[in-house]
Amino acid sequence: MTVTLKNRQEKKIVFSPILLLLLLVFFRTPSSFAQEGTELEKRVQTFTMKNGIRVLILERHISPTVSFYIRVKAGAVDEIEGKTGLAHLLEHMMFKGTNTIGTKNIRKEREILSEISKSGDDLDQERAKGDKGDSKLVVKLGERLAILQKNQRKYYRSNEIDRIYNEHGAVHINASTGQDMITYHVSLPANKAELWARIESDRMANPVFREFYQERDVVMEERRQRTDSDPDGQLYEKFAAAAFIVHPYRRPVIGWANDISFLSVKDMEKFFLWTHAPHNMVITVVGDVETERIRHLIETYFGRIPMRLSPARHQTQEPPQTGEKRITVRFDANEQLAIGYHKPALPSPDDYRFDLIEAILSRGRTSRFYKILVETQGIAESVSAVNGLPGSRYPNLFAIFATVRSPHKIDKLAVAIESMIEDLKKSPVTDWEIRKVKNQLQADFINRQNSNEGLASILSYYETILGDWRYIVNYDKIIEKITPEELRDTANRYLTQDNRTIAIIKKD
Repeated sequence: MTVTLKNRQEKKIVFSPILLLLLLVFFRTPSSFAQEGTELEKRVQTFTMKNGIRVLILERHISPTVSFYIRVKAGAVDEIEGKTGLAHLLEHMMFKGTNTIGTKNIRKEREILSEISKSGDDLDQERAKGDKGDSKLVVKLGERLAILQKNQRKYYRSNEIDRIYNEHGAVHINASTGQDMITYHVSLPANKAELWARIESDRMANPVFREFYQERDVVMEERRQRTDSDPDGQLYEKFAAAAFIVHPYRRPVIGWANDISFLSVKDMEKFFLWTHAPHNMVITVVGDVETERIRHLIETYFGRIPMRLSPARHQTQEPPQTGEKRITVRFDANEQLAIGYHKPALPSPDDYRFDLIEAILSRGRTSRFYKILVETQGIAESVSAVNGLPGSRYPNLFAIFATVRSPHKIDKLAVAIESMIEDLKKSPVTDWEIRKVKNQLQADFINRQNSNEGLASILSYYETILGDWRYIVNYDKIIEKITPEELRDTANRYLTQDNRTIAIIKKD
């Protein structure tokens, strides 16, 4: 899941040092936030390697640790029709090791991997025939694939990357896939920087896609659990597919089930080669490092990755929506709804304004949604607004998600939400309310700086999405200038019935 400046989760208010900090933040002047942004701008060092990799380095000698982020500007949105799920499956496969990590005999292993790939293709081709296929041949090919997979195990060690990292004190070893990018990150003791460079440069250049078909089955099971049998997953998938007609944001990150079940090793190899080309990569290092030394380390290891040209991709633009769309999802669960309005992506001025609208409507227990729909009227179990779904590289959605509280009906909740949206369009936000949410968003910026990982995350995110991490430096300056009248104007232009998609879960 992409990490941004936007805090999507409601936090409980507790009397603690953190609360005292936030109270102090509330009374800070806008100039103090701007000063911190200026300091950050002076400290972040950037350079672009000869092969195209962009690198950001921030020295922070607070503790002897360092956080590393590698972001690849290619995600689910970059897949082709019929091959959805490649980006997410690739993220899984990138933990399977390399030519030198995890193998016991790479020559023999490569030979048997080639046989596995061919056997898997043969099996998939017969499966694809459906009722016209030879069921006995399917069983036979499946048995042959299982034997080859069993024989391969003698040539490799599973989870070797994780094992090495864990033995050297790593934390937060993980990866994620979104519509816009694939991310790999880890935090290590500062004296293990070269270990990181050795492992990551190797897997960015020489991954070995071991256990491909086993992992494909794992992803299929993941989809069954998180989407097919989960009401939230069902609602969101159908909602996005309805909101977008032609743009690939309509497709789920995990992929469509039928596509996943026929992905091949060759598909994966091609997708890796063009997505993980150096010019698509951003490396960010934050922590107890010396800039020149870590720069030399990165150039030494990652500079070996050859430049690769990626094919030019034309992304079909989503046409303007000219009428409301409504869908109903039948599922045995509490009734829920999702409402989405099309809007521009960052760095459009309207995207900043929707950050404030999101906060006004659903940030914390003093937000409008919580105070009215949850506390006062008691018709919602939960309700939240989210700016910027499903991604940020292309025009996206301002979305609202809500679950009804029994014995109320979802239609009543939908009407109440619509009434609150209309109120936002008619009446300017009060000075107190806009000041509150501006300070909340600015406080997020300060809180993100408390950890190496948080800073590495946001620096790499905006450098990847926008090509310039300085978005976070200018963020508070821009939102500080936004007026109640501008919020009302933005709401009137985008939060309209014709620009709206509504998806509702109702019980069977």
